[in-house]
Amino acid sequence: MSVTMNRRTFVSAASAAALVGAMGASAAFATEIDTPAESYDLVVVGMGGAGMCAAIAGCEAGIPAENILIVERNAMAGGNTIFSSSGMNAAWTQYQKEQGIEDSVDLFIEETIAGGHGMNQADLVETMCDGSADTIDWLAGHALVLDNITTTGGFSVKRCHRPSDGSPIGAALVPALEAVVDEDGIQVLFNHRVTDLTKDENGAVNGVVCEDGTKIGAKVVVLATGGFGSNPDMIKQFRPDLDGYVSTNAQSIQGDGMVMAQKAGASLVNMDQIQIHPTVFADGSLVAEGIRGGGAILINNAGDRFTNEMGTRDVVSAAEIEQPDGKVWVIYDQTVYDNNTAAGKYENKGMSVKADDVAGLADLIGVPADELQATIDTYNASVDGAEDPFDRTTGFVDKLETGPFYAIAVYPGIHHTMGGVRINTENKCLSILGDVVPGLYAAGEVTGGLHGSNRIGGNAICDVTVMGRNAGENATAEINGK
Repeated sequence: MSVTMNRRTFVSAASAAALVGAMGASAAFATEIDTPAESYDLVVVGMGGAGMCAAIAGCEAGIPAENILIVERNAMAGGNTIFSSSGMNAAWTQYQKEQGIEDSVDLFIEETIAGGHGMNQADLVETMCDGSADTIDWLAGHALVLDNITTTGGFSVKRCHRPSDGSPIGAALVPALEAVVDEDGIQVLFNHRVTDLTKDENGAVNGVVCEDGTKIGAKVVVLATGGFGSNPDMIKQFRPDLDGYVSTNAQSIQGDGMVMAQKAGASLVNMDQIQIHPTVFADGSLVAEGIRGGGAILINNAGDRFTNEMGTRDVVSAAEIEQPDGKVWVIYDQTVYDNNTAAGKYENKGMSVKADDVAGLADLIGVPADELQATIDTYNASVDGAEDPFDRTTGFVDKLETGPFYAIAVYPGIHHTMGGVRINTENKCLSILGDVVPGLYAAGEVTGGLHGSNRIGGNAICDVTVMGRNAGENATAEINGK
């Protein structure tokens, strides 16, 4: 076996361990079933954020809970959502207003399209952004308050909403949605991988087929299976230049939904658009963008900054790849640590090293102490209002001056696949000619077109929650019309 495959295997194992650590044992659902009914009104494939939001929205729109089934290939919920770290972007929310943050939906749309380099499907961006503030309120109504707001790369204002304590959003969102699924009485079938869709005599999707042969009928199916970031064959097919890159994705993220949708008549878009995240630990763990938004910097092995840390992920990753030895460090102080709950988790996992002062940290990571101190001094001057040498304009929170000081070695890694199933603004799957595939909807990372060629940090959770709800509500409307 090659070195590349060994590394990939290691990353997959680490991701699985992280998922178990985040969620604990599989949740005990009152509505968890071993054998599904012959048919349901709504079948949702995938129990990450998008799938749970779709199922909950369907239930709230009037489908009896016992007529909704979520089918999940794993033994627990979460998918890639559980790993999400930055937060949820939303514009003109109640929390922004309370905190005096000026924002608008139009600016959110504009900056999302700019971040995707204009390759975004504009009507999908508008749908997501228009629904963002309402979804923040909807989550609050389901016991998840996201009132800690920070900035991510590519945005000019604070609109990335996190839990009150600043902790990673995925570990808060997944159990919050699980609780609603359970309380509503929505049926859940774990350990069943859906591999095919069935159609009726008129060509409408009318059910799913699992790997073990289990067939389940449905009036409507929603695909929420995630992207293909853990499928090395698909990565190599669409982006051979990324073969062997470390991945932040859960092992189950294999592109299943895309394969099934295409077989059912849907088309795929932007499949070569794969996002490389600039701050990934060697085991595939993500170092949250909120750390940089909270004031951290990136340095190379010479102790120098080399880019605007708050640039879009593609730009920062490209600059990182150009550095000698490929060695890059995230640097922050105790103030950044205290304001970002994730920093404590990184320390507990052994990802970060720390020292009482800058010189001590430089010695630990093998960079020139005088150069690192000069780099920090220049950055601190920019916090005070001096022009930043890399044109950074956001994320200047506090000077880096309070020990201890911390460093995490990071690498670029496969993070998000922007390509996927073509959908319209109702989350209906579309053929290559733009025709609706009857009975089939999709939401979350399984879809393509929304994020263009680069997804801005914090937009994934906005996507899965807003568009997941949208899929569930529109699927319900179709069901009620049958």
